[in-house]
Amino acid sequence: MPSGKNQKNPDASPLLSSVNFLKGIPMSRILHRKLGETPPVAVKGDGIYLQDSQGKTYIDASGGAAVSSLGHGHPDVIAAMHAQIDRCAYAHTAFFTTEAAEDLAERLLAHAPAGIGGVCLVAGGAEAMEAALKLARQYFVEAGEHRRTLFIARRQSWHGNTPGALADMPRVSPCYEYRYRVEGQGTEQYTAMLLDELEAAILQAGPERVIGFCAEPVAGAAGGAIPPTPGYFHGVRTLCDKYGILFIADEVMCGMGRTGTMFAIEQDAVAPDLIAVGKGLGAGYQPIGAVLVNGAVLERLQRGDGAFLHRHTYTSHPVAAAAALAVLQVIERDDLLAQVKKRGATLRRMLGDVFGGHPHVGDIRGRGLFMALELVRDRAGREPFAPELKLHAAIRAQAMRRGLMVYPMGGSIDGRRGDHVLLAPPFIVSAAQLSEIVARLEEAVNAAVREIS
Repeated sequence: MPSGKNQKNPDASPLLSSVNFLKGIPMSRILHRKLGETPPVAVKGDGIYLQDSQGKTYIDASGGAAVSSLGHGHPDVIAAMHAQIDRCAYAHTAFFTTEAAEDLAERLLAHAPAGIGGVCLVAGGAEAMEAALKLARQYFVEAGEHRRTLFIARRQSWHGNTPGALADMPRVSPCYEYRYRVEGQGTEQYTAMLLDELEAAILQAGPERVIGFCAEPVAGAAGGAIPPTPGYFHGVRTLCDKYGILFIADEVMCGMGRTGTMFAIEQDAVAPDLIAVGKGLGAGYQPIGAVLVNGAVLERLQRGDGAFLHRHTYTSHPVAAAAALAVLQVIERDDLLAQVKKRGATLRRMLGDVFGGHPHVGDIRGRGLFMALELVRDRAGREPFAPELKLHAAIRAQAMRRGLMVYPMGGSIDGRRGDHVLLAPPFIVSAAQLSEIVARLEEAVNAAVREIS
């Protein structure tokens, strides 16, 4: 028996003793939130609603984190998952493929922009971005271009919680017209300025050292549903082609129908080299993501190692693939892309009616059912609230009290200043439900501003 340990009393272990002070405190032991905080316990989901263990019902106006595109408890997706579990719940991709994974890949390719020829199925959006970075690096290594090690991204972008996505890299300005187009500057001039800045960053880094440029077609959590200016991504594509670098579109949050087209970049008439998707791909029913790959990239891999040198335990997981396939089938069958455009126009109008003249709402923006409000202390001068007031957190709390889930964030402007509220309701939301969302949000915003003031 090891010395220094009481085998009859495991709590005598020094490690366990160090956390015994937590006993008796009603709290969650899950460590991705602040210790001592326990959120409501979700027990039921139905359509756009979630219910907690105390019987309180919440409208899910953000789809969680822009995930639940079909709402909760969709019978077709649940049935597809059950059927796949009955047939084969897991088969490692090193040994087998499955019909669900193959069918999902074909369905994604059928919707993809021109030139996309392959799919890598992973277990989530952050993993998709990490895989895209690795694949882009391999693309150049296969051609002997080993000096290419740099990616360029934009400030106020979020590409995932993994080491590659969080790594230090050259950054350029976001395409953020509300904040950074100066007085007297037209939209075309502003767009040209951004593209000049990107070209300068490529030249400063050395084109022979740059792998790719990463950008969200519609910026999500870090900026709040910021759409690009007309022609911006066409200019990005031109620069990438000019200097032989890859364009990586991060559609983890804005893709899979959220903006009214299956891929958000479609609305800019541009074909990226790599596209990362997640969130809405599985609609929350299973963890899944994917990287869609241009045919030219695939050809180089075929001539080199013959495969993408990347695999995880749950790559191409059959139940996740079955769930995602069912999600895409429902979107197609029920014409939900048209529904997103229609309901998105309704939501924009309602937000304009209520917040268009609000003294503390500076901008209403987004595409489809991916909308945001930017909050300001002074509407005329666009002055943000002081970051230490944490207005976004106050809005979240006030909304939850009113049975409303929204996605507020801080640091919109520069990582520290700026507050916004993101809305991403399920595609099945009705006009009446949108009206209720906007009404509760108005109450929450007003209450939060009073609270911090």
